[in-house]
Amino acid sequence: MIAMNQRMIEHLPGEGDIQRSVLDNGIVLLSRYHPHSPSIVVNGFLSSGSLYDPPEKLGRANFTALGIMRGTQKKNFSQIYESLEYMGASLMFGGSVHSTSFGGRALAEDLPSFFELLAEGLREPTFPTEQIERLRALIMASLAIRAQDTSSMASMAFDKHIYADHPYASPEDGFVETIKQITRDDLAETHAKYFGPQGLVLAVTGGVDADAVKKVVEDTLGDWINTAQEPDSDPGSPVEMIQEIREHINIPGKSQTDIVMGNQGFTRTSEDFFAATLANNILGQFGMMGRIGYSVREKAGLAYYASSGLNASKSAGAWEISAGVNPNNVEKAIDLIKKEVQKFIAEGPSDQELEESQANYIGRLPLSMESNQGVAAALINIERFELGINYYRDYPAKIASITKEAAQQVAAKYLKPQNMAIISAGVKAEG
Repeated sequence: MIAMNQRMIEHLPGEGDIQRSVLDNGIVLLSRYHPHSPSIVVNGFLSSGSLYDPPEKLGRANFTALGIMRGTQKKNFSQIYESLEYMGASLMFGGSVHSTSFGGRALAEDLPSFFELLAEGLREPTFPTEQIERLRALIMASLAIRAQDTSSMASMAFDKHIYADHPYASPEDGFVETIKQITRDDLAETHAKYFGPQGLVLAVTGGVDADAVKKVVEDTLGDWINTAQEPDSDPGSPVEMIQEIREHINIPGKSQTDIVMGNQGFTRTSEDFFAATLANNILGQFGMMGRIGYSVREKAGLAYYASSGLNASKSAGAWEISAGVNPNNVEKAIDLIKKEVQKFIAEGPSDQELEESQANYIGRLPLSMESNQGVAAALINIERFELGINYYRDYPAKIASITKEAAQQVAAKYLKPQNMAIISAGVKAEG
């Protein structure tokens, strides 16, 4: 197994390397200086997500996020993108269940100009009617494409059953009928209620030192106050799923059927996270998609792809297995996947599988931190889930400490082959 030496560990983001500060208005700023980088990366989020959408207007938060770049009090749509092009920079907004996220990059020398543009979007969007209607058309087109995508439809139905009446059960981009109901005033109201400095997190990495970054953020966002801003809320845990659920979504004209099957999982801060991460890697990720990929795709030839994945968020999670198959192989693939899961639960991983998986996770960690983007994403991850400033420095030791027994036990705890939600989407099988 790869053992990361102390020098490599100290090279990872951590105490003394990450500068964390809280502005007077509540904005949390994390920065990491890379003196040899000519550029900077900015990532951030605030508490405005589909969690707060009315059911009849699901997709409102995401619509609002996408509308930010359509015009501000100082710049119209064309002027915003001309400013970005002039700097050779990028800036994007997007919505998820819990938050609106944003991110971009620019040359280090353009950090003040970049933040002026970012601040305009965060503080002063105007949601011009003509641009919003164009955006609505784009969203509707993407939803029409989603409705014909077998993988997307299977995943969406899987979430509906796994999370039941929980907010995670609904897609953050909404449905055609809900997007139709959202008005320009709805977007402005969402911005007024949920955009503000409280709960706003910024991560800046690259060729600008921490003091200079803080000054720019204070100059552009430090006086932002929103007394109407709604506080963050916790949706709680979903109801436990206690029996198998099967659903097929018929999408005519498709040559492939996609399967998504699995069980409820755990939150990102669960003590089971590290053991489950390794177990999942062995089961359906490592090499040619792990044991499931080898058994279902390589050996039996039943699938175009087959893998497993963990979704662990703030309030809940899922352990799911996905496969793309010939419509006539759906039941055979499902049965074989169940057998592989049962075998893993009964026997656990081999010594070699565990050691190779640990080496893979430990070895790729420093590679993921080689870019400003990788570090910025890591800083956001630390703050979003309150993982601790030395999370990445402690990570190799935590991965190395996982035993075969722990990987087997966590699989048995969460994977229930007799009790899965099993969704397929595509044409009906012949016969």
